[in-house]
Amino acid sequence: MQTHEHGNLRLTKIGPLGPYDNNAYIIADRQSNEALIVDMPYGSEPLIEAARGFQVRAILLTHTHPDHWAEYDKVKEALDAPVLCHPAEVIMPAAKIDEPLADQQKIEVGGLAVTPLHTPGHTPGSTCFVVGRYLLSGDVLFPGGPGRTQTPVDLQQTLSSIRDRLLTLPGDTVVLPGHGADTTIGDAKREYEAFVARPHAPDLCGDVTWTD
Repeated sequence: MQTHEHGNLRLTKIGPLGPYDNNAYIIADRQSNEALIVDMPYGSEPLIEAARGFQVRAILLTHTHPDHWAEYDKVKEALDAPVLCHPAEVIMPAAKIDEPLADQQKIEVGGLAVTPLHTPGHTPGSTCFVVGRYLLSGDVLFPGGPGRTQTPVDLQQTLSSIRDRLLTLPGDTVVLPGHGADTTIGDAKREYEAFVARPHAPDLCGDVTWTD
C-alpha cells in the first residue's frame, strides 16, 4: 500500500493484487471523508478494508478486461456504490454499468475534482483519470512503454492517445498504472520521443516497449 497526499487529497495505491498483480486506487478527500474507487481486481479484500472508513461515492473502471473488475460483486456489495465506465467498453455486461463515464466530465468527491480522459487503444473505452498532479493510467501507459495491444491499428491508436491526451500533462505528473510501478509524464515523454524517432515494422503490436 502506498499513499500520496497533497492538500485535501489522499490517494492510496493498493497492490499488487491477485494473480495479475493489479493495482487498485482510493481517491479520497480528507476533509469530507468522501472517496472514489478505481478498479476492483482479483484479491480486492485489502481494497475493501482500506475503503471502509470512507463514504464511497462511486467505483470507476479504467477498462473492462476481466482482471480489472474480477471482484465486481464483492466490492459493490461491500461499498454500496455505483459503477461508472466508458460506454465504448463492451467486455463487461452492460447491465453491470450503472452510469456512463464521459470524456472530461467533472467527477466531484468532496472538494476534489477528478477528470476522466478517454484514451482508446488498449480497449475501445480505456479511460485514465487525472486528480491534482496524479494520473491513474490504467493499462494505457506504464513505465517503459504503452499497454499491450492486439493489432497494429490498436497500437497506433494507443500511441495517439498517449501523445495527445497524456503527454500534454505537466512533466511532474505522477503516473500510477493498473499494474506495477509508477513513473512520471516527464520520463514517459522522453521515452516516447526516442521511440517515435526510430523506424518500426508496420505490424508492430503486442507487448511493446519504448526501447523497441
